Amino acid sequence: MYRLLYFIRKTYVAIIFIVLEIVAIRAYAYSTPYTQSRLLAFSNSVFGGVYKAFGDVSYYFSLRKENVRLTARIAELENRLDICREMLPVQTDSVAEMMHQYEYIAAGVIANSINHPQNFITIDKGINNGVRTEMAVLSPEGYVVGYVVNCSDNFAVAMTLLNTDMRTSGRLATDGNSGLVRWQGGDSAVADFDEVSKYADIKEGDMVVTTGFSHYFPEGLTIGSIESFSLNASQTTYKARVRLAADIARLRNVVLVNNTAADEVRDLESKPKPAWGAE
Repeated sequence: MYRLLYFIRKTYVAIIFIVLEIVAIRAYAYSTPYTQSRLLAFSNSVFGGVYKAFGDVSYYFSLRKENVRLTARIAELENRLDICREMLPVQTDSVAEMMHQYEYIAAGVIANSINHPQNFITIDKGINNGVRTEMAVLSPEGYVVGYVVNCSDNFAVAMTLLNTDMRTSGRLATDGNSGLVRWQGGDSAVADFDEVSKYADIKEGDMVVTTGFSHYFPEGLTIGSIESFSLNASQTTYKARVRLAADIARLRNVVLVNNTAADEVRDLESKPKPAWGAE
């Protein structure tokens, strides 16, 4: 006890100074919206750098496995490209325009959450790298992960499928019947696939892919596979459980996809619709 009192007596001036500094900084931070935004931007920059440093260390130890997986992905894409070249010996202007509708940016994951109702990932690319909000986020294998919801100059945050606020349309790859994919908490590897027509030819193991209805995801991207299914209480639609293809909990790298036609489509959809029979 004597030593504690002696220590406090020797350092009380420094302790009081530190406490007053903390109080002053806190008062300054909440004094105006401008100071709040400036401090928030500064903290995001600092923590972004810290997350990136830790992410780089973790990434270093997984490079071998990552390189093997990316090499396999490149080989798969090269094979698909060869098939496309055989099917389209002469490329028309319309085909060329369609092939350039999507732009791709590789990025690293520096922070990730999976244990909350609303989960996000932080990415080491931002506005300076061509990233913008509403870009699709895919795993290196091309599986659906989520989409970008916020950007700074050098970093971005994406909402993942493991977020109770996210909804995306999906369809059965076998017969084309569509439904709604959403995660309602719990197992980070499984989501719900609801509102599927009772006339759908659904089976365990069927692949669920994107419909292309949203402005985020190109059509035909893999979301997951049917694990189980049953008719709802009214016997009108199927409710299925989908095992997600992307292992979101272990993401280290992602691919961002920009739909260059999205702004044009949104602009067209926002315009007033002509009334039927109007002259």
